[in-house]
Parts: sequence; structure tokens; C-alpha cells
Amino acid sequence: MSRHVSAADGGRDPVSGVLAGPPRPRPDGAARHPRRVAMLSVHTSPLHQPGTGDAGGMNVYIVDLAQRLAALGIEVEVFTRATAGGLPPSVRLAPGVLVRHVDAGPYEGLAREDLPAQLCAFTHGVMQAWAAHRPGHYDLLHSHYWLSGHVGRLLARRWGVPLVHAMHTMAKVKNANLADGDTPEPAARVIGETQVVAAADRLIANTRKEAEELLRHYDADGGRVAVVHPGVDLARFRPDPSGVAAGRAASRARLGLPQDAFIPLFVGRIQLLKAPDVLLLAVARLLTERPWLRDRITVPVVGGPSGSGLAEPESLQKLAARLGIGDVVRFRPPARREQLVDWYRASSVLVMPSRSESFGLVAVEAQACGTPVIAAEVGGLPVAVRDGRSGLLVPGHDPADYARALRGFADDQVLSVRMGEAAARHARSFGWDAAATATAEVYAAVCAPLGEP
Repeated sequence: MSRHVSAADGGRDPVSGVLAGPPRPRPDGAARHPRRVAMLSVHTSPLHQPGTGDAGGMNVYIVDLAQRLAALGIEVEVFTRATAGGLPPSVRLAPGVLVRHVDAGPYEGLAREDLPAQLCAFTHGVMQAWAAHRPGHYDLLHSHYWLSGHVGRLLARRWGVPLVHAMHTMAKVKNANLADGDTPEPAARVIGETQVVAAADRLIANTRKEAEELLRHYDADGGRVAVVHPGVDLARFRPDPSGVAAGRAASRARLGLPQDAFIPLFVGRIQLLKAPDVLLLAVARLLTERPWLRDRITVPVVGGPSGSGLAEPESLQKLAARLGIGDVVRFRPPARREQLVDWYRASSVLVMPSRSESFGLVAVEAQACGTPVIAAEVGGLPVAVRDGRSGLLVPGHDPADYARALRGFADDQVLSVRMGEAAARHARSFGWDAAATATAEVYAAVCAPLGEP
């Protein structure tokens, strides 16, 4: 029996019991959207630049979701740990969206592994902000990542409000897909995630596969898991109005890239989990097979070291040198979203060989700009990328397989344009407006008066 149920159905998977997206609004209107939501993001701020440190897709997720929820009339206050002295207590990110800085531990030099010891201080800081308001100021808590979930389960009990939690990544899933030499997630995180899963009133999963992983690895209650695909800012990430081919030329000119080059792009944090090494190994293999490509290939790597990559921040540069491809690889720092549009449009293909990926917002952003994607067939990437239409999915992480996929685009430049046009059409189904509306309905369902269906 197929376990797939469309996220728009609002029903349950007949096997797992997982909610296939949020329940439909009640016809009598009893379940209403909350007025104000407290979001928790302990270890990374929505104000941080994605692509370096611990900042990545989750930052983008929180920023765009909060803004769209505010547009629906739901005020959002995001609590995050202060990572520098002198930060203002709060920053207005957008109308209806406030970011609050909470003092919890040293401002700098605190690794993510050290943050569990600061959760009591963080919880106290959030409680102080709550105490300054009248009872009932926040209608709901929405926590992101397991550290925030721990704070959320304590606050939800104290405030008497529902807790909605988004895992974003899971220790058991990451540990099952570790690269050689990578450090496994600690047992304390596994225990903590299990506690958060048990405590949350709703768990929001990015994809059906993530929902099934919650059931399989953490014994989640399928009736409390809702599948809501993340979105992409379609107003920002879109093909050039003049078309994919013309837009590629204009973006290459702005970035100083060769007009006739074959450009496979990597965007993301530099760490073993994201597997940029697989791309470099594949490029080296491709150039061994087709040495004449060296004169017309450029490989931008846009991002900064993170996680295990912080131990050896120049390891990827050293790998490129050892492979003899240092002349074709261009390392660039994390780019703001305005410049990312040019990087996506300028590239022949985005390569995303991640070993684990809860969804893959970068893949959707690239496709929205008219760039096809070569991605690992892991996590949510089979949802983000339509295999054979908007890009190619590669089982496993063998550089030879990625070299073979790259070869197809290098040999046929028309393929990149044709797939890019299909990619832009595919990405249109991932707008943040739809994601925010679905999330708001999850809120409404969990805020329904007790005893109501």
C-alpha cells in the first residue's frame, strides 16, 4: 500500500496516521489563528548571514516564515541567544516580526556543543520577557531545532500554551549518514530530541520522509505530525525576465565569470555533512577524462566553514590543490540573498551532494532562478528536485557518479537551459505564502478549545 497522501488533503496517512498537511479549517470557525507566537531559535539568529558558522537554511526558514505569518495577521517574536555584546534587546525585523536577544552564556567562543549548559539561562531570559506582559500575551510557542525544543517544552508547561516544534535535522538521521572522519551527534542530543518529540503538541516535518523518520526513530505519534513543505522567496529567486540564457550571460558579467564557461556551483556551509569534497573529487575525475574542459570550467564554492569544517577551515582549499584543480575552483565567502540570485543564474548547474538534508532550500532557490540541480538522493531532496526534469538525483556519494552527471551538462549546454526552464516551473509550487498558510492552520488546529476535534 502506498503511504503517500498529498499535503493538501488534510487527512491522515492510512498506515502511519501522520497528518498529510494541516487539518482543514473547521466549518464552524472554532479553531482560530493565534494572535501572537513566540518562536525560539537558541543556537542561531535569524539576523545572522546564512552559509557560515551555524547559520543556514533554518535561518532563512525562520525569517521568511515569520514575515509571511505576520502578513496573515499573526505577530511573531523570535527569541535567540545574544552572540555579541552591545546588541539591542530587540530588533524589528519586519512589520509584525520582532527578534529578541537573550543573554545566556559568553557572547563569543561558545560552540554549539556547549549550549545545553546555557539552556537554563536562556529559559530564564525568555521568562523575564514574558513576565513583563499581561497573562496570555503569547498564544503559542514554535521552537526550531532540539535545543529550542527543550526550552519550549518547559515554557509551554509554565505558560499553559501549545508547543509546535520543527526538528530541522535529527541526530539519528545524521549519524546514519556520517562521512568518514565526521563526528557523530552525542547521545545527549538523541535523548533530548526524544523528550522534545514526546512533549510537542505538533511536530512540523518538511517532507513525508521526515515524518516517517520521526515515527521510526523517535516513536512520534503520527496524529501529532503535520507535513508542511518549506517555501522559497519567489519574488526574489526567479529567472531573469529576459530568459534563462540571457540572464545567465548578464549574471556572469556582473560576477566576472567567463561567458562560455561550464560552471557547476556549490552553495552552503563547508562541512563534511554538505559534502563539497564530493564535488571537487568529481570535477578532478571529469578533467582526467576530458582534459580539454580545463580551459572552460569554473567551479565556484560559495560558503564558509561550519561544524566539523571549523577544525580545518582551509581543508577544502588543500584538497583542491592536492587534486590539481586549484586553478579552476573559486572560493567565495557566504553571499547575501541579493547576490545569491546572480550566482544561481550564472551557473550551469548547482551541485548538492549532501549526506543528509531535511529539505534543501538551496536546491529550490537555484531552481527558482532557472538553474538545474544535481543532488544526492537523500532526505527531502527528492521532493525539492524533480529527477530527470528539473535536475538529476544521484544515489550515494561516489564521485564517479557525480562526474557522470556533470559530464552530461558539460557536453550539452542546451541541457542546462532546457532543464533550467523546467526547474523554474517546478519551483513555483514552493512559495512561502502557501507554507505560511499551512503553518497557520497547524497553529489553529492545536489552539482549538479542548474537546473539539
